[in-house]
Amino acid sequence: MTRSELEIMQFIEEEDVKFIRLAFCDIFGVQKNISVQRSELSRAFEGGYPIDSSYLPGFGGAYGEDVYLHPEAGTATILPWRPEHGKVVRMFCTLTYADGSPVPMDTRALLKNAVTAAAERGYSFHFKSEMQFYLFKTDENGENTGIPYDNAGYMDIAPLDKGENVRREISLTLEQMGITPESSHHEAGPGQNEIDFRYADAMTAADDTVTFLSVVRTIAARNGLYADFSPKPIADKPGSALLINVSVTAKDGSDVSEYIVSGLLDKIAEMTVFVNPHEESYQRFGRLRAPKYIEWSYRSRAQLVYTPHMADGRRCVQLRSPDPECNPYLTFALMIRAILDGIENRIELKPATEKSSVEMTAEELSRLPMLPQTVAKARILAGSSAFIRSCLPDTVIKAYCQR
Repeated sequence: MTRSELEIMQFIEEEDVKFIRLAFCDIFGVQKNISVQRSELSRAFEGGYPIDSSYLPGFGGAYGEDVYLHPEAGTATILPWRPEHGKVVRMFCTLTYADGSPVPMDTRALLKNAVTAAAERGYSFHFKSEMQFYLFKTDENGENTGIPYDNAGYMDIAPLDKGENVRREISLTLEQMGITPESSHHEAGPGQNEIDFRYADAMTAADDTVTFLSVVRTIAARNGLYADFSPKPIADKPGSALLINVSVTAKDGSDVSEYIVSGLLDKIAEMTVFVNPHEESYQRFGRLRAPKYIEWSYRSRAQLVYTPHMADGRRCVQLRSPDPECNPYLTFALMIRAILDGIENRIELKPATEKSSVEMTAEELSRLPMLPQTVAKARILAGSSAFIRSCLPDTVIKAYCQR
């Protein structure tokens, strides 16, 4: 065992931890886990813990091979909502087959590979997520009623904003797990909320996003509510997005911000089915400030890529199309690959769009390239993309493009 693994074993003994949740995501980013007794952890560290993959979406159907979960000690965190006596610790895992070969459907490993590729070229990536979601009331059986928890609007306060205490509890729970949110507020839709994170390295940011989804759903349920992360839960109200800010530091100190934007714009259409995986995703595009056109802007938040100047002189690059239900490991991995392509091929950045779409004439709009407007179109673009084939294994591409 490594030193960190031995330290976790000691921590588990000293803190009366009874159960270990070995966590991972399926190919679509849905968190899964198996709970093992602490006596099984040394086995998992040494050789991996086997699970049946046949029921996991995208992992090979009814005759899927056994997959081995290898917990990463550095991701260990106590689940604060579990009992104080007989505590529960969760760790994210790397996936392999019995012979030690990597599982191609392990999207967390795909992000690791992208981070490594960037480091080998002299670049480090950091991400900052802004996650939007709705809170709905539940019935006597705890099922979602579709009735918003409140009728507040953008940045309203209590008593109009009934989600204030729920967001507070979510933020405090995240802090107990070593994740410090940057801010939170009521969003524009009734019952809609947003919690923003600080910048973190790509792996930490993706892990934190998966943790966030779990925490929000858990805290909402404890308050008799249902947390909805779907992109368009109410047809005539604002959709929910996963707004992703990205920064790149070059080892040689060069400024590559131009290529962050140009790389994303150049590859976003081919990437879209992975960052907007559901038919409902496309009902959000072009409505109530959600992006529709493949454009960027210094001032308009309605554009696909928004690049405001920060107070300290830095430029923020924000991708505004992804959904909260995307797989963050795949999303961040593809963003890294697209930006690296932009840097390496010196893709030229076209001029910024300074008008919002509502300010443009029909003729001006007709000249703008658009995001795919249906999931079917997005699947075709991804399935025929040489860029996507260079980034992802066939198993992952087929899972998204042949549904």
